Amino acid sequence: MPNTEITDRDAIAALLSGTHSDPFGLLGVHQTATGFIVRAFVSAAQNLSVETLSGQDVGTLTCRDPQGFFDGAVTLKTHQPVRLIASNADAQWVVTDPYSFTPVLGDMDDYLYNEGSHSRLFDRMGAQVVMHEGVQGTNFAVWAPNARRVSVVGDFNGWDGRRHAMRLRASTGVWEIFIPDIAAGVSYKYELVDAGGNLLPQKADPFAFAAEYRPATASIVHKLGNHDWQDQGHLDHWAGVDKRRTPVSIYEVHPGSWQRADDGSFLSWDAMADRLIPYCVEMGFTHIEFLPVSEHPYDPSWGYQTTGLYAPSARFGEPDGFARFMDGAHKSGLGVILDWVPAHFPTDAHGLGKFDGTALYEHADPRQGFHPDWNTLIYNFGRKEVENYLVNNALFWAEKYHIDGLRVDAVASMLYLDYSREEGEWVPNDEGGNVNKQAVAFVRRMNEAVYAAHPNIMTIAEESTAFPGVSQPTDAGGLGFGFKWNMGWMHDTLEYMSKDPIYRKHHHGEMMFTFHYAMTENFVLPLSHDEVVHGKGSLLAKMPGDEWQKHANLRAYYGLMWGYPGKKLLFMGQEFAQEQEWTEERGLDWHLMDQPLKQGMRDLVRDLNKVYRDLPALHGRDNEPDGIEIVLGDDAENSVFAWLRHAPGGNPVLVVCNMTPNVHEGYGINLPDRLSGHWAEVMNSDAQIYGGSGVGNLGGATAADGKITLTLPPLSAMYFEYQG
Repeated sequence: MPNTEITDRDAIAALLSGTHSDPFGLLGVHQTATGFIVRAFVSAAQNLSVETLSGQDVGTLTCRDPQGFFDGAVTLKTHQPVRLIASNADAQWVVTDPYSFTPVLGDMDDYLYNEGSHSRLFDRMGAQVVMHEGVQGTNFAVWAPNARRVSVVGDFNGWDGRRHAMRLRASTGVWEIFIPDIAAGVSYKYELVDAGGNLLPQKADPFAFAAEYRPATASIVHKLGNHDWQDQGHLDHWAGVDKRRTPVSIYEVHPGSWQRADDGSFLSWDAMADRLIPYCVEMGFTHIEFLPVSEHPYDPSWGYQTTGLYAPSARFGEPDGFARFMDGAHKSGLGVILDWVPAHFPTDAHGLGKFDGTALYEHADPRQGFHPDWNTLIYNFGRKEVENYLVNNALFWAEKYHIDGLRVDAVASMLYLDYSREEGEWVPNDEGGNVNKQAVAFVRRMNEAVYAAHPNIMTIAEESTAFPGVSQPTDAGGLGFGFKWNMGWMHDTLEYMSKDPIYRKHHHGEMMFTFHYAMTENFVLPLSHDEVVHGKGSLLAKMPGDEWQKHANLRAYYGLMWGYPGKKLLFMGQEFAQEQEWTEERGLDWHLMDQPLKQGMRDLVRDLNKVYRDLPALHGRDNEPDGIEIVLGDDAENSVFAWLRHAPGGNPVLVVCNMTPNVHEGYGINLPDRLSGHWAEVMNSDAQIYGGSGVGNLGGATAADGKITLTLPPLSAMYFEYQG
């Protein structure tokens, strides 16, 4: 083959300096007027020949630059992928040429991406292990519309951004490259050069399905779909029930500090499955809710500052371990809810901030794009690519990991433009108001998409304001969430319970006020991690009195909560009255279980879950006005409350709470005449088996002439089921 110049020297120089704007236009197989040529950059090669995938020799290339640039004519008859046989004085190796392959993404991907309606981005973006044109490898795709160059870097190319520069799909701003022979387990990042020619910090993949263990920050190629799911019955069950009228009792867990291994390290998903799943089944919870499990660099953020929305954290092992945990939970009858954080993201250099040198995922204006409370960046919900990225993430967890619910964090911070901002620190909407219309549209679209594709799922909003219709359907003007945390109930009841019983009579009306908004949304009653951190102390520490009274107050509080309308959520450790404030740095104080009061508290929570599940009246109308009937709300002097719970298919249940340490004998409560007859005492938080004083009603009482007369134990909650 004649040794003639077939590649422009300036083009070679641009490629080797990492500034060539179109590497696919230069490298790979190209047809000319006289046949086909191949251009290749193989670092450290001194000799380079070309063969077809079937092994046919089609030519030897000429070295045009000692850094490893070669070109030359080849005897190919058609455009096709080729292999490069490289050698130097020390070795010979084979490179399947990535620049000889056609794109993996297609025109329909471009169309849907531009429209913001692509519902399968997690099957197209990021690192997809695929067979392409007869070769196994990984296709990488990333959105960076304002970058001048984007490359995939990793150990496989010496982290050299010149080696695997990507192809720009100009209509979308998505860059892609299929790299043959790259398999699952390979670490990688993206190297980007901005529009001004500046090299940016290497970025983790926004769609990475796995990540390195912190403090390392690279993404890891992972092939989804390895797990053989055995949970169809579980998914079908939850798709076929009205979750508003079903018992839902949630055990909230921080996976890094529920328990630790003997050496203090994190439990793997498999080890956690062996311990946590049977524990929750024994305790009668219906769901586990994990604080965010997606990848995050900083332990004290508890996962709420995530840099890898699509990757289960490497702290607990590889992603397939999480799939096994999910399947194991489902086969044991437990649902799993994930805390999900679409409100904001951290400023770490390897994350989404200034991804291509511009404010891509966030707003450029800090009044819209920077969150002063958490020093984080706020997603630009009005950008269709960002909205679609987040909607796809919700769909991803539901499809790929079969999650049962998403508890959406910090919804209020999304809905209000002036959240935690003073006058002049925020930008009003087009009507001059403070509602973030773009965030509202995103939330509605997310809920619609998730419920349409996965009717078994539930979405739950952590929303602390009176924004209307949070848990109402979008076609009725609501946000479309299935449920909303009842932050008002949590605040008001904790404030009441923290007071010395002698003063509670002065706050009786505040407790009764909680009933006025109990049916305004589909509520979850949350005693969450937020109430036991940052100097707030444990729930037990909030209770007044000596040790026995503290435990009695907490037992009564739990009794009130399980008898109150709304789904239940209890943070880990609260079920046995953890004494220290929670910290992510260590496991819970399980040694306390040697103490009778702790055993009694745990047994109470277990039995509350059982009676809640067994008695339809306690769950069948949790969020509907006909599910509750106040029968005693004005005895402030004695701090006694009583109400009836109703639901079709079950007997009425009377809930009576005495929030003072006084025993009331012969205490009369008026009931409807229709409910005369025997009432069985089915729950008494003061029972001796729970650590109480053992005061009660010898198994029940009889109502006659519109009244039931009871003995009320000190600091207690009791349930009576109507027997007729």
